[in-house]
Amino acid sequence: MISSDPKVQLFGSAIGTDPGRGRLAGHTVLVLGAGQRDTPAGDPVVGNGRAMCLLFGREGASVACADKDAASAEETARLVRAEGGHAVAITADAGDPDFARALFAEAAEQLGTLTAAVANVGISNGRSLRNESAATWNEVMDVNVRAHMLLVQQGLAVLADGGAMLLISSLASVSPAGRNPAYETSKAALAALCRAGALEGQERGIRVNTIAPGLLDTPMGRAASARSPGRTARPLPFRRQGTAWELAYTALFLICPESSYVNAQTLFMDGGLGSGVGLAPREQ
Repeated sequence: MISSDPKVQLFGSAIGTDPGRGRLAGHTVLVLGAGQRDTPAGDPVVGNGRAMCLLFGREGASVACADKDAASAEETARLVRAEGGHAVAITADAGDPDFARALFAEAAEQLGTLTAAVANVGISNGRSLRNESAATWNEVMDVNVRAHMLLVQQGLAVLADGGAMLLISSLASVSPAGRNPAYETSKAALAALCRAGALEGQERGIRVNTIAPGLLDTPMGRAASARSPGRTARPLPFRRQGTAWELAYTALFLICPESSYVNAQTLFMDGGLGSGVGLAPREQ
């Protein structure tokens, strides 16, 4: 996916080759959803959680890499350390209604007071509305909404004054095209949760924002394309999908002091796809 053509917008930051610039020096960041699944096809690619952890580490932060998959969380932490960063791995199940308090406590015990937290978790059951049940609907909501609420709630209580939180939503939050209503509804709910958290966080200067990415070339994205081959057949901005590194740089801006007056926002990081900006594939 590397290209030297500036018209496709694949600069060093988009492929993860740019060096850090100390933008998070002295910060401690928790990333929930720091692991990733194996790449199902093609050359291995980095996922959103791992890219964020690596970038935050490059930028000087100490990173708590949390995931339900303990081995994957540890691999992310190992990669951060291999680049000279400071990272620890924590096992946490976002489906557990009691996960947040223990997660923040362990992260603080290992790294000290946290300055930022990111919720990068989500599941999809792929069911149409007619095939949903109360149980399958609740399973998605427990991870995709309740876990985010618990993370924001605990973050408001224990993050350092002036801290930041970030929720990862999806372009699906404003589109039914994927015919995945539980996922779409859960991601739409994050915008309201973001605003509520931002309002309550102001007394201590804690900001809460949301990123809603479009189509990304990640392990999860490739798995989705394998299930629905038409997913990437539409005209795409710059004739490509986005990368996890591009999401990570967007996240970096939103959790670092550079975005000190950005609050309660949902940023659609989709290249313009949701606005109808796309280009048909070039003829060979």
